[in-house]
Parts: sequence; C-alpha cells; structure tokens
Amino acid sequence: MNDAVVRPDPESEAELAFEGALRPSSLEEFVGQQKVRRQLELLLEAASLQNRSPDHILLAGPPGLGKTTLAMIVAHEGDRPLRMTSGPAIQHAGDLAAVLSSLVPGEVLFVDEIHRMARSAEEMLYLAMEDFRVDIMVGKGAGATSIPLELAPFTLVGATTRSGLLPNPLRDRFGFTAHLEFYEPEELLRVITRAAALLRFDIGEDALTEISGRSRGTPRIANRLLRRVRDFALVHGGPADRGAVQAALELYDVDERGLDRLDRAVLTAIVDRFAGGPVGLSTLAVSVGEEAETIEAVVEPFLVRTGLLSRTPRGRVATARAWQHLGRRPEPTVLDDL
Repeated sequence: MNDAVVRPDPESEAELAFEGALRPSSLEEFVGQQKVRRQLELLLEAASLQNRSPDHILLAGPPGLGKTTLAMIVAHEGDRPLRMTSGPAIQHAGDLAAVLSSLVPGEVLFVDEIHRMARSAEEMLYLAMEDFRVDIMVGKGAGATSIPLELAPFTLVGATTRSGLLPNPLRDRFGFTAHLEFYEPEELLRVITRAAALLRFDIGEDALTEISGRSRGTPRIANRLLRRVRDFALVHGGPADRGAVQAALELYDVDERGLDRLDRAVLTAIVDRFAGGPVGLSTLAVSVGEEAETIEAVVEPFLVRTGLLSRTPRGRVATARAWQHLGRRPEPTVLDDL
C-alpha cells in the first residue's frame, strides 16, 4: 500500500487563485447593475460617515448575477470581516443562535438562499435584526426560562433567488432591497474581457462577443463558457477565434441563443409531445426526467424572457418563435408573436 503524501500541484493552486481573482473586490470593478451599485455606494458611504454598521441588505435575483460577489464587496468596502453561511444549513434556531453569538462588532453575515431557513430560525432573526438580541430558551415544560442574549451590531446580507417565498415580517426588516437584473451582451463582454485578461487567455473580441451572446445574460455562465473555450483552444491548438468558440460551445450543447440541452429538451417536449401546449408543469417535468422545481426555477425564466415559452393559466405553451428555433412549422393554434 502506497502511503506517499500527494502534494498540491503548483499549477492547480495557480488556477484556483485565478478563479478567486475573477470576482471583483470593489464596486468600482463590478460590471453591470448600475442602479444597484449607486444605491449600495450611497448606503455604504452614509454608514461610514456615521461610523455605524450599514443597514441590513437583501439581494434578490436569478442565480449567477453577482449576489455573493456583492456581499463580499459590502464587507470589503467597509473593511469589515465576513461570515458566510446558507439557509439550508440553518435548520434549527440553535444553529442561528450559534452563528449570531459568535459575530464580532461590525461583522457582515451573508446568508445565501435565505428563504430556505427553518421557520424557527426566521422568527429568531426578527429580534436579532432589529434589537441585536436573541432570546434563548433554557429548560423544558413549566420550568423553561427565556434568557436574553445581547449581540454585537452586525449587517445581515441575505441573498435569495425566490424573494416571494420570504415572509413579509422578514422582508420588511431589511433596510435596503436590491433587485438584480439580467445583463446586456455589452456588459457581459466587459465581464469576460476582464476575465480573459486575468486568465492570460489570448482571445479575439469577435470570439468574446460570440460567448457573451450565448451567456443568457448571466456573468457566471459567461465566465464558465469562457473557461470551456479556453480548454478547447488548449487541447486542439490554433487561435481562439469565433470558429473555435462555435466549435467548443457546440461540443457543450450551447446553441446560438444560449439554450442548453435541458432548455431544448423542454421546448422539444412541449412541441413534439404536446403539440405546442398547454401542458402542466408536473407533466412536463416527468416528460423530460427533471424535477418540477428545476424546470420552474432554472429553465423557465430564460425561456420566458427570450419569448420562447409562455406561461398561461392552463399550462406552458411554446411560442411561434420556439417552433421556428426548433425548425418546426407552428400548428395553426399557435399564436404568431414574431
């Protein structure tokens, strides 16, 4: 048996360093979300002038738009420590109490997917956000006693992809709510141009434009596609031009509109199996072999935004644009919304 210690590869460590460098560390470096950036600048500067912790912040929007990055920037801009956790990790009030009681004054607590916290933890958070205090129950039954525990002032930054699932009492306790929007191709071009420079990847502007147009308005996807194109160019050699981008993304099932395998599977199922719809969400999920929540949260927002899918009271309907994208001729009942 070989007991040799496997040491980290210096090149792998350098690659991880590059990944960390892709995240901007300041609002000035952050691309896109112009209105949210100006609002955060004002909020953070006002807190700095008054020598206090910034108000609690709720960041809402689809995945991959920069909610975690903005939370890191809030801590970095104020030179404050950052504690990161997630809603699914807080399943009991005691879990939240342990986190809150260990915070230092001025610390930023980032809770990702905050809408998935346990209800008992949410109720404890109400008092913590307003009065920086929690009540700990000691004992059981008639002998149970509530002991108040004072907390250090902190700033809660919550991130959610489904703000509608947050209870109103929790949502109302955030001093500022930011709604992040999908990016324009020009903004994504700036994002991946910066990323390519940090990765020392020599790639033409026309190739970067091709990537940005297939990135679904999402920086995380744009950066991921850039990495896949870099891998393709490294393995196959040759210049990283537009042709290389097209070949690489065809290999990874990303078409010219940015649709991936699951997107096309959903559209194909609606068109071929259900004559364009309407079809219910659960039936559609079974037909493509995915969870209904995945279809609703991951696939539908992009398809609806690009005009390929319509949500009606009777179910999901493929638009005429979807039929055209799949190379099919629309049925007479499908409205032509081109």
